[in-house]
Amino acid sequence: MKIAAVGIKTKKLKWIGAMTAVVAFFVLFGAGAVWAAGAHWQATDSYRVLNFVVLSLIIYFLLRKPAGQFFRNRIKGIAQELEDLESRKTAVEKQLADYNHRLAQLEKEAERIVAEYVQQGEDAKSRILKAAEAAADKLKEQARKNIEYEFNQARSELQEQVVEKALARAEQIIKQKMTGTDQDRLVDEYLEKVVA
Repeated sequence: MKIAAVGIKTKKLKWIGAMTAVVAFFVLFGAGAVWAAGAHWQATDSYRVLNFVVLSLIIYFLLRKPAGQFFRNRIKGIAQELEDLESRKTAVEKQLADYNHRLAQLEKEAERIVAEYVQQGEDAKSRILKAAEAAADKLKEQARKNIEYEFNQARSELQEQVVEKALARAEQIIKQKMTGTDQDRLVDEYLEKVVA
């Protein structure tokens, strides 16, 4: 900021020097005109040049302070504006850094959330697979029990059928081979068992 103020002061000095040079030019121009005219110079021309020089000097001395004050105030205003702009630039840079930091934090948070959802998905997948395996094992066990039950039922029915057929066949064989004396002997044995 000091460098900018020095630059402004240098410009001010250059402006004052330029104004002095302009006044000096007009004075010298008037003197040169008088010298160049030599004998053809009339008194009215001298008065005109003198009026011009005096008027230029009066304007210079009258406007020097207000113009200098105006330019000093302008310089101060510009310097103040530069300071304000510098402070605003610093504040904006801090705000930008804060936003960049927040953006980086948001990116990290987004990555963390995505990783968390991926992990939750993997956990859900493993839970679903375990539940499916358990359900499959249960279904296998239930099917095995059903098959075993059906097999036992079929065996029982088959045994009943075999026994019935065997009894029917035995009855037929007994009927064919049994005689009247065998019947009497069986009746006697049965009565002895009942009485005893």
